[in-house]
Amino acid sequence: MNPDNPDRINFRKRPQQERSIQRVDVILSVAAALIAEKGVSATKMTELATVAAIPIGSVYQYFPDKAAIVRALLERHSSRIRQKVGEAFAFVASLDHAIELVCSMIDWYYREFRSDPAYIGVWLGTDIDRDILQLNIQHSNRVAEIFLESIRPFLPAESRIDLEARTQLFSHLIGASIRFAIVSEDEMALRMLYELKQVIRVTLLAEPAQ
Repeated sequence: MNPDNPDRINFRKRPQQERSIQRVDVILSVAAALIAEKGVSATKMTELATVAAIPIGSVYQYFPDKAAIVRALLERHSSRIRQKVGEAFAFVASLDHAIELVCSMIDWYYREFRSDPAYIGVWLGTDIDRDILQLNIQHSNRVAEIFLESIRPFLPAESRIDLEARTQLFSHLIGASIRFAIVSEDEMALRMLYELKQVIRVTLLAEPAQ
């Protein structure tokens, strides 16, 4: 994989016709299943084409390499999360309300994706490729922006919080913590997420020390 060429993680050719859209959906569905079973590194384009019963040339017609497939799967997950976050924070009533919404989103995130076998494989795959990792960071930052805009009207004028920096930091930490919980034993995962929510309640909007 060549990390100096970001175009490689995008569609080579975006599907337009219904038949092409269906073919791409098959490629992504098979890729998700293989990644869930083997992980990103062990998933091969040739095996993907064989399992999908699609000529390898047709796979490369849409995806320049495996990173582009991971990117497409990652964007599916990311879009789903951002939509849920946007809906959850559309009607924030107070800072306390916003904090509780963050905690409820943690519970939703864990429940929703713990049962999705392809999810953790795709997200772990972001760590092996610099361009995909950047997409993951951009996703975390967009989630932070949604939260930031929802609470800005409720912040006191004298607040000294560097809110942009703090929300981006917490967005990334929350995502990483939930992914760690997803690969942990369920009882310990719930204990860790409880502690995470306690930390968030105490620190997320706490004013910095003098």
